Amino acid sequence: MEKLLLLALFLVATAFTGSAQNPSPAYVAKLKSLYKGSVPVVQPQAFATMLAGAQSPIVLDTRSPEEFEVSHIEGARFIDYKGFKKDMVKGLDRNRPVVVYCTVGYRSERIGEQLQKLGFQDVRNLYGGIFQWVNEGHPIVDEQGKATAKVHAYSPDWGQWLLKGEKVYE
Repeated sequence: MEKLLLLALFLVATAFTGSAQNPSPAYVAKLKSLYKGSVPVVQPQAFATMLAGAQSPIVLDTRSPEEFEVSHIEGARFIDYKGFKKDMVKGLDRNRPVVVYCTVGYRSERIGEQLQKLGFQDVRNLYGGIFQWVNEGHPIVDEQGKATAKVHAYSPDWGQWLLKGEKVYE
């Protein structure tokens, strides 16, 4: 009986934890509840491979200015989710792959939908956003382009999903 109780406690404890490569079931469920599936996702490792390719994608960070200033994926262009206007993407090649991201992928999926309506042919949403990117050990840079571990975690409720890096809330 004691072994059964210990096993049950272990299963409950591990249900809400995960490793960098294997997000917790609770995080996966959270993302599933947020995503509509309207924009195809790209996993962080596949995105890293895309970035290293001959023609890397256009990368758009759809978070707030404060979040972007703390850190972002190197080479990302800032596109303000709250103030998005089609002029922000004027001149971008609509035939080139585009990867959008935010904290966990909700806001970026909404911007991805707008890009699709504007005629962008290959738009993808970074699965798990910058949180999963950092959780898997991929690099981010600060406002000056220097490597950093700081990630704007949006709020303590959302910050629970950031397993690596240094959480910033201001």
